[in-house]
Amino acid sequence: MTHAIKLSILVSTILVLPATGQLQAADGVPQPNIVLIMSDDMGYSDLGCYGGEINTPNLDRLARNGLRFSQFYNTSRCCPTRASLLTGVYQHQAGFGLMTGNKNLPGYQGELGRNVVSIAEALGTAEYRSYMSGKWHVTRFTNPRGPKDNWPLQRGFDKFYGTIIGAGSFYDPATLCRANTYITPENDPEYQPATYYYTDAISDNAVTFLQQHRQETPGKPFFLYVAYTAAHWPMHALPKDIARYQGRYDSGFAAVREQRLKRLKKIGLLDSSIKLSPQSDDWDAVEDKAWEAGNMEVYAAMIDNMDQGIGRILAELKRQRQLDNTLIMFLQDNGGCAEGFGRYTPKNPYRTDYEPLGIDGLQTKIWPPMQTRDGRALRVGPGVMAGPEDTFIGYGRGWANVSNTPFREYKHWTHEGGISTPLIIHWPAGISRTRGGQLEHQPGHIIDIMATCLDASGTSYPSSYGDHELIDLEGVSLLPALSGMSLARTDALYFEHHLNCAIRDGDWKLVRKGQTGQEPRLFPWELYNMSTDRSELHDLAGEHPETVERLSASWEAWAQRALVKPWPYQFEGSQ
Repeated sequence: MTHAIKLSILVSTILVLPATGQLQAADGVPQPNIVLIMSDDMGYSDLGCYGGEINTPNLDRLARNGLRFSQFYNTSRCCPTRASLLTGVYQHQAGFGLMTGNKNLPGYQGELGRNVVSIAEALGTAEYRSYMSGKWHVTRFTNPRGPKDNWPLQRGFDKFYGTIIGAGSFYDPATLCRANTYITPENDPEYQPATYYYTDAISDNAVTFLQQHRQETPGKPFFLYVAYTAAHWPMHALPKDIARYQGRYDSGFAAVREQRLKRLKKIGLLDSSIKLSPQSDDWDAVEDKAWEAGNMEVYAAMIDNMDQGIGRILAELKRQRQLDNTLIMFLQDNGGCAEGFGRYTPKNPYRTDYEPLGIDGLQTKIWPPMQTRDGRALRVGPGVMAGPEDTFIGYGRGWANVSNTPFREYKHWTHEGGISTPLIIHWPAGISRTRGGQLEHQPGHIIDIMATCLDASGTSYPSSYGDHELIDLEGVSLLPALSGMSLARTDALYFEHHLNCAIRDGDWKLVRKGQTGQEPRLFPWELYNMSTDRSELHDLAGEHPETVERLSASWEAWAQRALVKPWPYQFEGSQ
């Protein structure tokens, strides 16, 4: 079986170059623009159109006029997902089996390989202009002097504003970069808002790129990749946005989860038989309820602000009369994050000897102990209300459990809470009139995004790029779903991160946890029927040993082929 891309007959066409210089399909219809939007560390049920109570009117509008996938998957972690998203292959094949460190193994380079291309590089062969605003996080080389071989401009993008690493302050981001040069919010000559806030900056620079494209290359289609860091820790948000959620979460974890589940079932995203996974934390046992609820208020405000920025991007597309022929996709990099960053009482007093960084001083840290640009220490721990620039708080496991309603586990795991993401597709010129506002229940995966972009543009995936031979794509185009047709998938979907493993084949899902560290180990496989038990409450492995054997063999064959193995862990059976 080949894993080469199979483009949809309905959409793929031969390109011609008319006298105007604008690439068009053979039938004369202009190639669509493509806008790919990704959020960070958000759960399946946070958006209003996916059952949440957070105010997301712009994404909700895209959903009402577009298509929502109910069973779309990422890789459960930030940079592996981004590597897979950009290249259309599994993350290990792109070099990102883990994070950005180099383990000196083929699947664990912490650097995008040259045997894959980015979406921007592939679309560049069809004369698309490509722009990126936001989080990159697919290179281990973050020094201001480089090497920069795998920075955005060297991987196909024509313009870039954002951060090279994966996290940090929203008021003073580390590794903030324009094109190939590190900048600070204070010395950037092109963007000086009254109040700097990174989510706003990502949105505003995306709008600027659209405006510049209109002025500079109006006859060419564009690809815009908008990679937000909302709602990744630290919980930083503007007071005006936080104020909208005052008191919204005083009822606690369980009440909000129950309300979300009801809405998910009413929408039809989940079957009426689905039950909540176990509650992770007891609201009655929370000592400082005001602090805990306040953390979630800030988290919600971060998402609200992101949606406002998406609204500005949509307004610019509409102003340019490009909205109808722009393929827009929104998704998330992993499930809600249960990590406890900033939720501890500091062991040592806060430093008082920080020097202000000045206009040109670069932030060098992404978590405390660290400082604000004017020299204050960042505060952590219970009682420190999240939101301001001198705080560093995560929203914690209890609210991550809410974000992932109704699923088990979180970012990092391959149970549903770690790998499930919304996917909204909006393209008025490409979606069947009968599909607008509908749900799509066919499973999809982050590996499918590249194939979808190529299919929409009528572009073939190259067999080589520069001097490098390329491996085949793993994903399939999602465009048939826009007309109510079946996806042309011929294989199962596979997962692995930090020894957490899974395979999704039809309604069956085989999943197991792993343990890394000093004593790596693999736990037994669990088997679930996704059609009746997507919350993964009833392990059927003992009842269907033949299915476990078949799926585990398929997973093992994939792990060998897709560079999951050899693993960077030493334990019995690790090879």
